[in-house]
Amino acid sequence: MTTTTPATAPVAAPQDNIAGWTPAARWRGVWRAGRWPAGAAVIGVAAALPALAGPYVVGLASSAIVLALLAMSTQLLAVAGLPSFGQTAFLGVGAYTAVVLANAGITHGLVQLAAAVLAAAAVAAVTAPFVLRTRGVSFLMVTVMIQGLGYAAAVHWTSVTGGSDGRHTPPVTLGHNGAVTSTPGIYWYAFTVLAVAGAATAVLLRSRLALIWRGHAGHEPRMIALGYRPTVDLGAAYVAAAALAGAGGALTVAINTFMSPAYLSFDIAAAAFAAAALGASLAGRPTMTGALAATAAIVAVRDFLGSNGTGPLWFGLLCLTVPYLRPAATGLRAWSTRRRQA
Repeated sequence: MTTTTPATAPVAAPQDNIAGWTPAARWRGVWRAGRWPAGAAVIGVAAALPALAGPYVVGLASSAIVLALLAMSTQLLAVAGLPSFGQTAFLGVGAYTAVVLANAGITHGLVQLAAAVLAAAAVAAVTAPFVLRTRGVSFLMVTVMIQGLGYAAAVHWTSVTGGSDGRHTPPVTLGHNGAVTSTPGIYWYAFTVLAVAGAATAVLLRSRLALIWRGHAGHEPRMIALGYRPTVDLGAAYVAAAALAGAGGALTVAINTFMSPAYLSFDIAAAAFAAAALGASLAGRPTMTGALAATAAIVAVRDFLGSNGTGPLWFGLLCLTVPYLRPAATGLRAWSTRRRQA
């Protein structure tokens, strides 16, 4: 008995699949192919900045690195669904740890950095069980209180902080090279710290622990039902974020050879929170790349364009773009998804 195989339609080659060659797909391909070269170009320009710009711009970029670490700290908590306004408190812990060491004669930058990170992480580990009893807006309000308490402690604990007059410190040293006093030298030191912190954060965000954080952010009751412990899991995020902020505190002292409560003010906390919010709004989710890009935008409009006193105006206008840019970015992503599925 002879059997016949029914005729089948020829299978289109991948390049003939119209749905796979939509404009959105082509743009995604261009982005995926070009994002690494673009990132490498940005890093290269940033590393060579002292050779490309004057001392004012380089000094401004050094200060931007501190804000970038603070924004990354805030964004790391946002990944876990914890909107925080109080990371400046941990910046203060790290900074004043570096101040105490510097005035005790321990001026090595890496020693100050390590001590600042450990001190901030330790304070976070102690306070995490109390702070993490809240979520959402309540957590945000608690962190606002923490920011205020950190600022008040810096103002009134004069024996350590010098009060509102601040404390001066000797320049940091690195190995046998002596004191680092030049603007390019300080910038390269701060840039190296940011690069190492960014690489460590990137590895952390690709770990299983980060998936657990995202799970808690998405549906915490289900994570609890699966046996996860939110205080322990989210406490790890809280401590890691504090460590980033503590590193920013050590860099604040290294850059300025001075520390005062002004670096813990509401304005600094608002700028860090805005950088995290701006980056997440445009990317559609909390990302470190978005936080860094938003930090650069904030420093550019607030401190560079607004150096004549109009900085708060430019900063406010930049923040007002979020309600308008976010729907546009969301619509563009939805359009891209529909075209891909067509």
